[in-house]
Amino acid sequence: MASFFHFQTLGTNFRTETLAGITTFISMVYILFVNPDVLGATGMDKGAVFTATALATAFGCILMGVIANYPFALSAGLGINAFFAYSVCIGMKVPWQTAMSGVLIASVLFIILTALKLREKIIDAIPTDLKAAIGGGIGLFIAFIGFHNGGLVVANKSTLVSLGSLTNPLTLLTIAGLIITLFLMSARVPGAIFVGMVISSVIGMATGLIKLPHALVATVPSIKSTFLVSLFNLNQINTPKLCVVVLTFLLVTFFDTAGTLIGLAEQAGYMRDNRMPRVGRALAADSTTMLFGSLLGTSPMSVYVESSAGIAVGGRSGFTAIVTGIMFIFALFFSPLLAVITSQITAPALIIVGVLMAKSLAQVNWNRFELAAPAFLIAVGMPLTYSISDGIAFGFIAYPITMIAAKRGKEVGWMMYALAIVFLIFFLILKN
Repeated sequence: MASFFHFQTLGTNFRTETLAGITTFISMVYILFVNPDVLGATGMDKGAVFTATALATAFGCILMGVIANYPFALSAGLGINAFFAYSVCIGMKVPWQTAMSGVLIASVLFIILTALKLREKIIDAIPTDLKAAIGGGIGLFIAFIGFHNGGLVVANKSTLVSLGSLTNPLTLLTIAGLIITLFLMSARVPGAIFVGMVISSVIGMATGLIKLPHALVATVPSIKSTFLVSLFNLNQINTPKLCVVVLTFLLVTFFDTAGTLIGLAEQAGYMRDNRMPRVGRALAADSTTMLFGSLLGTSPMSVYVESSAGIAVGGRSGFTAIVTGIMFIFALFFSPLLAVITSQITAPALIIVGVLMAKSLAQVNWNRFELAAPAFLIAVGMPLTYSISDGIAFGFIAYPITMIAAKRGKEVGWMMYALAIVFLIFFLILKN
């Protein structure tokens, strides 16, 4: 084992890697409860989503560890799952079965692009400022969803949105959870988000706001209602609007994975001459996991930034990811806790994840208006339109315009001009 994972070369050992894998698991296990809550808004069975998410996460982590030897964990991406649920299924009124077929098609395209080594080229064509704005904008969007789900922000006919009722016990539970999680995160407590959810759940049960679970351990929930649904509904992807949805799944997961991989590689010290070794294998694991997840019945999978927690305690090899994957298999038997994890419990987690993602906005060159304007439109467009794709479209259309006006049109690659046209068509089709 030590030889296969190159423990000596990487300066690590079995104990360190195991501890790192458990740390990563604790840091990201909240997704098992957040993802069913988000996708459940579409009508999907929460138990089935719980099982599909756990199995796909375990598969992805183990695959990443074996073929790429990186301590990077994968699971259902936050942000893209919100796009799946709130933009596609609820906003566009697309049945979740059809949307899942869109994920399947996007994952197949992902695999093809990875095999042809086109993913790196497409990613390179997107300006750094816009990539950063996409990550930050998704963070703002996720946080807005958290504020809404927790009752902190409500609809208002006069002002569009306003502060929710601070006398509502459930809203107060959200506030308590947010304060606790903010404290834990600031104190750098390992697995702070998960620990915050546990404490909030205990408070909710102690005050009678949340019903006690009927058990702690149970049989694994069936995935019969979601298994292979994406395969049997492929014929429903038959309109330009749904083709745009597939493209958006592809683009958003593109940016999310690329940015996370680079950030984690830099943290772990893998980068060599601004290049990441074995990046092709890491991308292959990522795209294959997305395909596997779509067949089981969960939203697009991606590399998790919470992997940084395991790296921080010394995880350097793929064995860290394998340990994380095994832990998710054990977690399958704790599905009764789903009833405890209400939207008021997950809301603080979404807000905190939004904070973590928003930091990428610091990478935008705000001193150059031709770059700042499209980046700003992306970042604020997502929460204000309640759509990740609309926000991306705003910025991608504006970018060539501002660059041409600044006499920098030659710096805009043909890919960006093509994407601007694609998103113009996107608006024409989607808004008719």
